[in-house]
Amino acid sequence: MTTILLMAFIGLVAGGFMMLSLSPFEFAEDVGNIFKRRKKTLAQKIKAATNTKKVKGIRKTIIETKEILEITGKKHLFGTLTVFSIILFIAGTLFALALGNMLMIPVMAVGFAMLPFWYVMFTANFYRKQLNAELETALSIVTTSYLRSENFILAVEENVAYLNPPVCDVFKYFLAQTNLINADLRLALENIKYKIANEVYREWIDAVIACQDDKTLKTTLTPIISKLSDMRVVSAELDILLYEPMKEFIIMAMLLVGNIPLIFFLNRSWFDTLMNTIVGQGILAISAAALFISLAAVIRLTRPIEYKR
Repeated sequence: MTTILLMAFIGLVAGGFMMLSLSPFEFAEDVGNIFKRRKKTLAQKIKAATNTKKVKGIRKTIIETKEILEITGKKHLFGTLTVFSIILFIAGTLFALALGNMLMIPVMAVGFAMLPFWYVMFTANFYRKQLNAELETALSIVTTSYLRSENFILAVEENVAYLNPPVCDVFKYFLAQTNLINADLRLALENIKYKIANEVYREWIDAVIACQDDKTLKTTLTPIISKLSDMRVVSAELDILLYEPMKEFIIMAMLLVGNIPLIFFLNRSWFDTLMNTIVGQGILAISAAALFISLAAVIRLTRPIEYKR
């Protein structure tokens, strides 16, 4: 009966969106904008500035996901991600209700709701690797041209056609600013310094700015770029170790989930105890919680190696 009522409620909400010709994605963005517009009081701003407590748990995951979407230029997809999270929250609740396990409802609902955020964090690892590889190529050819011509704008113009996104977009923005808006080279370099979230790239920009005052500092650019090469070599050597926790998690998850149908075929009474008693349902809920917590921990462990100053 609870499942029927929940499905009726979902149908009512869906019908309301259709009658109002309103998209769930637009609704999620509008709701998010309401919270963004709320002005903080002076006491709240002081507390936020002086609070040294680290953010943990679900809130930390959501904040990191927002940062990843901003870095990858997909900040506008956060509303869509939120809608998918809500849909999966409902799906997890329905799945637990279908099993008749009330103890598993909060576990499955929260676990399913976090899956889109974990997916973004996991795929961001591959994006960072591609970004590091593209940065190594782009900074190398621009530096080579700059060492030859001693004209940074000319060096960028000669090589921008051979670069790939997102590095290409950043240098095109740099050329548009220097050629059409402001001829101040240092200001243009400062404006693109934080366009890419990479410590080696920012150090390279600082070195290029320093070169505008002292041309002899050009020799510092090549050693900075070599850090990207070192990161690539170390990452290639440690790739197997980095993804070993993920392989072990997948194996253990398959064994854990696969044991349930195996018990059904081996001993029907054990299966009934597991599915229909409070103790058995509690064990399933704890196992599901351990599965989701382990997944979150493994995703954090598989981050690529990055240089930190």
